[in-house]
Amino acid sequence: MRACLQLSRAVVRVRRVAAQVTTESMARNQQSSSLSSTANGDTTTAAILIIGDEILKGHTVDTNSAFLSRALRKLGVSVKRITVIPDVQEVISKEVALLSPQYTHLITSGGIGPTHDDVTFESIAMAFQEELHPHPELKRLLEEFFGVVDKDSATMKLAMVPRSAKLNYGIDAQTGQPLRYPLVSVRNVYIFPGIPSLLERAFNGLEHLFAGSGTTFHTREVFVDADEAEIAPVLTRLQAGWGRKVALGSYPDWLSNYHRVRLVLDSDSQEEVDKARAQLLDELPKGSVVPLVTDPVSIATAEVYTLANSGTPLGEKVSSALKTIETALDQYAVEEVCAGFNGGKDCTALLHLYYAALKRRYPDGKDKLKALYIRIVSPFPEMERFLQDTIKRYDLELFSVEGNIRQALGEVQERWPELRAVLMGTRRSDPYSHTLTPMCPTDPGWPEYMRVNPLLDWTYHDIWSFLRTLYVPYCILYDKGYTSLGSMDNTCRNKSLQMVDGRGVTRYKPAYQLVNDEEERNSRA
Repeated sequence: MRACLQLSRAVVRVRRVAAQVTTESMARNQQSSSLSSTANGDTTTAAILIIGDEILKGHTVDTNSAFLSRALRKLGVSVKRITVIPDVQEVISKEVALLSPQYTHLITSGGIGPTHDDVTFESIAMAFQEELHPHPELKRLLEEFFGVVDKDSATMKLAMVPRSAKLNYGIDAQTGQPLRYPLVSVRNVYIFPGIPSLLERAFNGLEHLFAGSGTTFHTREVFVDADEAEIAPVLTRLQAGWGRKVALGSYPDWLSNYHRVRLVLDSDSQEEVDKARAQLLDELPKGSVVPLVTDPVSIATAEVYTLANSGTPLGEKVSSALKTIETALDQYAVEEVCAGFNGGKDCTALLHLYYAALKRRYPDGKDKLKALYIRIVSPFPEMERFLQDTIKRYDLELFSVEGNIRQALGEVQERWPELRAVLMGTRRSDPYSHTLTPMCPTDPGWPEYMRVNPLLDWTYHDIWSFLRTLYVPYCILYDKGYTSLGSMDNTCRNKSLQMVDGRGVTRYKPAYQLVNDEEERNSRA
């Protein structure tokens, strides 16, 4: 009896608030719906409503809207709005009443659990002026999952849905069998869970609900090594000429070594988007368009050895370096060799060369490439981030030690006694390096190691030509005027790279544009 009274009170409360919230919204939305339908034509549209205080407070990062946007677009659905709102019934109800008539689909995420702040079902009932009721099929499923469910329990809340609710059973993509628990929908509102793994599984099993619009979106990307301000007039003029046939988006990228702007062309016509791309390429500054090499590591062996056999001056340097590395691998087992790596440009080139040689010799090898990192005091945060990215990129086994080089090698000898040879990114122009040979043992009194120096005869410009020819990622500080990196205490931008741009702003050119090799170490205090 008490449960019935509670349910009756809930229904009265729903109706009372709904009457205040939705009467005005529904009238306004009926008018906007017809306008929206005319504007959108035959395109299937969607709005995404992310529900949760935890998103707004920064306790949880929203990944659901990104997943849904990508997935819907593949199905020919154009996402027109994404809104994030708190777990408040009146707010949710008002948004549902506002958005539902305007778009083909409204997808909600979050707020359908058993706790006090899970109020999405109640809110959607309020939006459509419906009452909640215990759905018999949901109740049966809850009993299968949890055993006998008391009608007053928190679990029972999962079965309390709006009266017109429909249950949609998806198909498990892995097994081909129906999913055990359905997705609830009310009219054109699809009510997804907030947990990303559950949402993605449910959506993937129910793609057929959103597919079939007949629309296919075509996207083309162009990567540009130029300032966005420099190409903005071209973009503005082209977009004005294309009108609504093609959409052009411009997105600066501050972390790429090889492009500064990503341009994205979108259209529902392949012919139009291809025509627009060709026009864009023709209008952009000559030489500014660059390729996107997303994974230079996986193609390292093929690219490095192709360069080595190219017959060019750089190719000859690469060939010589590879022979030194291969000689070391002839004399030492893989587990006895590591590459010195501190995140600098020389070590980055060395690491890429060593990786290419190792994979060529042992294409099916499972051993990780070993790298020795001698950590300095006050490292740049950008260098630390690059180090972590490199560990992932090359799947490194990193040996990290501190102190000067002699102390560090002593610690390495104690902790990893199997190591016998260290590949180093030393060049003959480095301090105290003019007498070194490609293979030379450490000096008397030092921990005994074979120093392998594949880059001894490389110049500053050789290093940059190698990295940039093969699109190898390097520390972003080199694009900000630094030419030789140490700690934050002894490193500064190189004055030789300082310039004043057309707007009168003092800037620094990237390291690879340094003209005089002898000025490389001007970055060091």
